[in-house]
Amino acid sequence: GLMALDSPYTGIVDYRQVAQSYAEDFQEAGGTILTDFEVTDMEMAKESPSGSEDGLQYPVVVRSSKGEEIYCRHIVTCAGLYSDRLSEISGCSPEPRIVPFRGDYLVLKPEKCYMVKGNIYPVPNPRFPFLGFHFTPRMDGSVWLGPNAVLAFKREGYKLFDFSATDFLDAVLYSGLWKLVLRNLSYGLSEMYRACFLSAQVKELQKFIPEVTVNDVLRGPSGVRAQALDSDGNLVDDFVFDGGVGDLGSRILHVRNAPSPAATSSLAIAEMIADEVKRRFEL
Repeated sequence: GLMALDSPYTGIVDYRQVAQSYAEDFQEAGGTILTDFEVTDMEMAKESPSGSEDGLQYPVVVRSSKGEEIYCRHIVTCAGLYSDRLSEISGCSPEPRIVPFRGDYLVLKPEKCYMVKGNIYPVPNPRFPFLGFHFTPRMDGSVWLGPNAVLAFKREGYKLFDFSATDFLDAVLYSGLWKLVLRNLSYGLSEMYRACFLSAQVKELQKFIPEVTVNDVLRGPSGVRAQALDSDGNLVDDFVFDGGVGDLGSRILHVRNAPSPAATSSLAIAEMIADEVKRRFEL
């Protein structure tokens, strides 16, 4: 049967540079970018901001862990790994929950990169569309192979031994995760096995390029997927937008899930979010 999809005309970009360009456009349009601002609270302001001439024109206050405050009319969140927690902070629904899955990549040794001329993708399994090794040439000439998918023990657990008790308990005490695991135990054990043994990962690669050997690859970087999961153990593979009710909830739009290829489709997704903002807030 059909094993792989060759995509010779797929574009390759430096997405960090793309994101920086978006940031510059945003700032030129009058926006302000704040970093190291961990949101801990959202509520309706009880009084106008100090020194404000606008009264309660900006009735929503967002507070950080450092006590900093931002006043605004509306809130749009696109928080990835923390989308469910921001929703709960705002008093909106905790569902769907985010369960982090770490994806480990291999890289071809420089002298072996000639084996891959373009993007190669496995035919996706509808049950697990994010699984399967991809062959991905990079802007710097390297070739990434992967990723796999194993449960991460920290929401930003990019390394094998990264651990957060809060994040770990949040995941393992969620009934939706256990329902997913019990229904797909063999898949999960296979992914864990391949994560531990390089030869097992290479065996998967050889289904597409038989010439690849263990001596041709090195362990590479990792990423963490913000997998949205419902209480029945179903992977959420479509966009989820929601808000709440009341004075605060009606002023919030949470982007709860933006599935792959979110980076590739970022401009189209931004347009869709903007349309949703206009519709919900009647702007």
